[in-house]
Amino acid sequence: MSARWTGYRSPLAPHIEQYLRIKRAMGCKFANEDRQLRVLDRFLEERGIDRIEVIDAACIQAFLASRPRGTPRSYNTLLCDVRRLFDWMAGQGTLSVSPVQAKARPETARRLPFLFSPEAIGQLLARSRALSDNARAPLRGATYEMIFALLAGLGLRVGEVARLQWGDVDLEREILEIRNTKFGKDRLVPFGPKLAARLRGYRALREMRGDACTGASFLFSWNSRTPVSTNSIRNTFREVLLPQLALEVPPGVFGPHVHCLRHSFAVRTLLNWYRQGIEPSDRLHYLSTFLGHSNPASTAVYLTITSELLDAANQRFESFAPTLVEEVMS
Repeated sequence: MSARWTGYRSPLAPHIEQYLRIKRAMGCKFANEDRQLRVLDRFLEERGIDRIEVIDAACIQAFLASRPRGTPRSYNTLLCDVRRLFDWMAGQGTLSVSPVQAKARPETARRLPFLFSPEAIGQLLARSRALSDNARAPLRGATYEMIFALLAGLGLRVGEVARLQWGDVDLEREILEIRNTKFGKDRLVPFGPKLAARLRGYRALREMRGDACTGASFLFSWNSRTPVSTNSIRNTFREVLLPQLALEVPPGVFGPHVHCLRHSFAVRTLLNWYRQGIEPSDRLHYLSTFLGHSNPASTAVYLTITSELLDAANQRFESFAPTLVEEVMS
């Protein structure tokens, strides 16, 4: 069991705290960065480093070596979080120069994420619904079915679903209010009649048990006090449901993971636009807003080129290519 967090204690403590305050005042949550910097702080304290001046390139390299990373991407993320702190300190004049001299590791081509088909999503929901209750998880099946229906049907983040309260659900207008998002902004997410029917059925089950389904009460809770944890959602998906699905993962594809449901939603939306004759570039900012991204460039990461997307794009081109040829020849 890890030691209980009692605050930053190394010589970097006041600087890390000020750095995080400034970033959060600008709307950044910096939760992952906070966790990484806690590890750095503990490393320095355990090695008896009591002055900032002692933190040199060798010290930073020793810290990076103490945190083995399985992939270049993971290593580079840690390195980047540490580098940004020291670059900021140098910019503030606390340091004359950043001690971070390590180089990022070259990343090989990233594997494509697994994309859930509508059939696979249907199987996931069915398997979720069949989960049995236990003493610590009443309405376990109905709860996880609703959770994964929201993740797949609206492309929400796991944390956004876990934090939902009944006051965030407007069943009359069929809108969810997503609060306290990754980038510190709230947004409204509309949903259709099928999800509305699922939510009404789920609420009826909760009310039959005597659970409060109004205001600040959590949609998904085992004890009526705290929300279902994101780790519980991920672990149930990975350890309980995924083995039952027996999904075929193509070569070079990464996953399946819970986050792949969000990716699948984005790709499915793009594919539908192609098939409806809509220009995706004209609508990308709508999808970006719907997903809660800070800009459309972040959304583009999700739009993996699949064979279906290529076929749709080719059909779009072939539909207007003859017109282009006629214009050139005339």
